[in-house]
Amino acid sequence: MALARAEREDLHDLLVGLSPEQWRAPSLCAGWSVKDVVAHMLGYEELGWGQLAQRFARGLFLVDRVNALRLRECASRTPDELVELLETHLVPTGLTAGMGGAIGLTDGMIHQQDIRRPLGLARDIPAERLVPALRTALFAPTLLGVLRVRDVRLVATDMDWSFGRGPEVRGTGEAILMTVAGRRDALDELSGPGRTRVARRAGA
Repeated sequence: MALARAEREDLHDLLVGLSPEQWRAPSLCAGWSVKDVVAHMLGYEELGWGQLAQRFARGLFLVDRVNALRLRECASRTPDELVELLETHLVPTGLTAGMGGAIGLTDGMIHQQDIRRPLGLARDIPAERLVPALRTALFAPTLLGVLRVRDVRLVATDMDWSFGRGPEVRGTGEAILMTVAGRRDALDELSGPGRTRVARRAGA
């Protein structure tokens, strides 16, 4: 949970410095602006478990549909209101507090990169946060990233981390995380004999 809070503090530092044009800019999430991504990230913080169950039922328990419904509910919020909501929920609550904060950490890290990458705002992510985020992205039921990278060996070039068996795929921990999460944008930053296999599964 402490790592998830640190990730949200970094997100806060990013958001308070964005211009109106950057808030409107497209993110890596298809059809979503930067503002949409932030609204999605924070949209579940205010929902109790009963309200959450209602949203999932309305969305027929399909994650993409549930997310789209909740995003529409939050669409009217301004950037200032979203920053204020983040300040109130620097520690994840509800759904994002699941798995001891691992959901908040991993979801927050992936979506922060969904914002940063198109805006060209690189950063160094501490290995102590990346390692548990990679583990969660590989095995969390909503991502199941392990299926995208099966039969290859992932090797981080900027920290002591590897996973899997097979031909190697090398890259920074962040690029591997984004690939595991299904973001094709990071594929060009990977190398090794297993890269073609992963790219083919990603439809690239």
